Parts: sequence; structure tokens; C-alpha cells
Amino acid sequence: MDAKLYHPVKIGNVELKGNLFLAPVAGYSDAAFRSVCIENGACFTYTEMVSAEALVRKNLKTEILMRRAYNEKAYSVQIFGGEPDIMTDATHIVLEKTGCEVIDINCGCPVPKIIKTGAGSALTRDPDRLYKIAEAVVKAAGGRPEEGGVPVTVKIRSGWESKQMTWREAAQAALDAGVSAITIHPRTRAQGYEGHSDWGIMKGLVELVREWESREPGRHVPVFGSGDLFKPEDAKAMLEETGADAVMFARGAMGNPFIFRDATDLLTKGSYEPLPPEERVKTGFAELERLVAETSEQHACLEMRKRFAAYSKGISGGAALRARIVHAATVQDYKDIFL
Repeated sequence: MDAKLYHPVKIGNVELKGNLFLAPVAGYSDAAFRSVCIENGACFTYTEMVSAEALVRKNLKTEILMRRAYNEKAYSVQIFGGEPDIMTDATHIVLEKTGCEVIDINCGCPVPKIIKTGAGSALTRDPDRLYKIAEAVVKAAGGRPEEGGVPVTVKIRSGWESKQMTWREAAQAALDAGVSAITIHPRTRAQGYEGHSDWGIMKGLVELVREWESREPGRHVPVFGSGDLFKPEDAKAMLEETGADAVMFARGAMGNPFIFRDATDLLTKGSYEPLPPEERVKTGFAELERLVAETSEQHACLEMRKRFAAYSKGISGGAALRARIVHAATVQDYKDIFL
């Protein structure tokens, strides 16, 4: 046990109680899910990625993605885009509509439709464009935190493919642009979510940033790690092996907000006791209720099918339950299944 692995984190002028974060997960990190993650110990949360272009076009669905959860004292809205002027306008809209504490720039999404716009992973392999975009967003957010601005962070990948590893150049561009933190998912764009993430690269990024800090008195830019965090033990290992300031759960938290609770216990007490299945299902109903309030019963019930499939793991007769879950279309259907 090493309680020092769990510690407060500062992103610019934003102080967080701990270092276990919820990543921006497309199609998952809505306000309802973020709220149950916070109840289970998430120290900081990110919205799913929001299109800068859609924001500027005043897309209502996009605005819904950015809403603060009722219990979020601090959260980050993640935006993506390939043009500095659009990202500038989007930043102004985000701050006006949400008052979020941090803005994150997605420079890592490997999805082709995102890349072809010059956004996502395309930025990790194009440090000059990454710099221009990050600089524009920092300026639009009011400058660096010490100048009174809202902190801006970036999330990068290790590179485009194994022969084009550009994380060093991408990180340097982000630092030069004035970002307040860097997250790395150490897989290449070509890997997508396959294979293993290279935590050695994450350690290298920590070393690069610490060396940069030594030449920049008064500046501290924390490094956050993402990739292959599926159980509490993975978070402990990442913190120990890489020196990252915080870890960011993505797929490991999907349908399992309890991973924050368990990881906190592991890091601070040395062990954890998984919640019984009945308690997990209660959380599922809390999330369903909040999602209905945010959107509609139809949308919420369709969305919760995959989530209840995860919540039901460990329940006796779970396979039969999941066969019914995939047809649930109303709140009453879920009650008939579980209650």
C-alpha cells in the first residue's frame, strides 16, 4: 500500500481532491453517467467530445452534451476541431453556455470521420497545427490561468503509426502553446483501441514535461495517463510505473462507475471490497432516472440497455436477464426485469 499514490491534483488554478478521473468517452460520458461516477469517487470528469463545428452552428444536441451534472463541482468540456478560428468561437460558446472549469482539446480520436477534418489524431501527427489550435483556445479562454484564464488541456496519442511516433513533438507544441495539463493515450492512431498501450511512452512524456518545467520556473503541467485501465490494480500499476499525476478511466468505467470507489480504497487502504450486485443495480436505476430527466424515456431506455448489461454482471441468472435487457424500451420494462 502507498497512500501517496492517491493525492490532490492542480490543473492551472483548479484544485482537485484526488487523481482518479473519468475520461471523455464518446456515447457514454453524459451527465447522468458522470454523476454516478462522482458519487462513487471520481475526482474529475470530462464530457464526451463535442464538435466545435456543431457548436458554432448552434446544434442543440451538442449543447446537451455539455451540461453540468448536478453534483459536478468541477468538470471539463472536451472539444474537437481542425481550424483555429472555429475552435476559438467554440471556446467562447462553451464558456458562455457552461462555465466549465477546464476545456480539453481532443488530439487523439482515431475515428476516420474526425481525422479527415484535421481534428483528433490528425493533430498529434501535425504539431504545428496542434500548436495553432491550442494557442487559439488558450487565448479564447482568457489566457493562461496565471493571467486569469480558464485552464486548457490536451489529450494526445503516441503517434500516427509505429513508424510515425510524434508524441514528443505534439507534447512540446502543447507546452509552448500554454496548456495546463497533457493526457496521453499511448496507442497510435493505427492501433485504435487494439493491442496494448505503451506505458513506457507515458513515462517518457512525464520525463519530458518535468525536464521542460525545470527550464520554466513556476510552471507545472501535470501528466495524466489513459489506456488499459480496466481494474483498480491497473490504476495503481500505472501510477507506480509511469509517474503520471493522475489516471483516466475510459472503457474500464463503462457500466462500472464503482471502479473509482474500488481504486480509491486500493490506493489508500491497500484493498477493496466489490459492491454486491443489488447495489450495482440500484446505481443503474439512479442513472436511468437521471438520463430520462435529461433526454427522454425512449432515448434513456435504449441507451441504458448496454449499461444495465454491465450493471447486471455477477447476478444469478445474469445471462437470462441480459437477454431481456436488450428488448427493454420503458422504465417499467427495467423494473419488471430487476425489481
